[in-house]
Amino acid sequence: MYRKFIITSDGVLKFGHVMRHMYLLETGQEDCNGGGLWDIEYDTIILFSRSFDFGAPDFSKLTRIDWSTLDGKGHPLVYYPFWPDRVTAVPIML
Repeated sequence: MYRKFIITSDGVLKFGHVMRHMYLLETGQEDCNGGGLWDIEYDTIILFSRSFDFGAPDFSKLTRIDWSTLDGKGHPLVYYPFWPDRVTAVPIML
């Protein structure tokens, strides 16, 4: 299992431990606004890479973050669009 995330077609950022991004979709959903991989460093969630199934994440579509699959608490989010280059960090906020 891999740490993956998607942004659903409803704009919800979902985290999971799955083999494929599509397993994070609800029954009946077929598309999303991209995804990638995630990790935790200290108290920050690091988002990086892109989904082979759905492409790069489109954070402009983000409306809500589902923390239930982590610890239920909010955390700072940072996206590295040019992974593994960590020079450019984009903070993600609602």
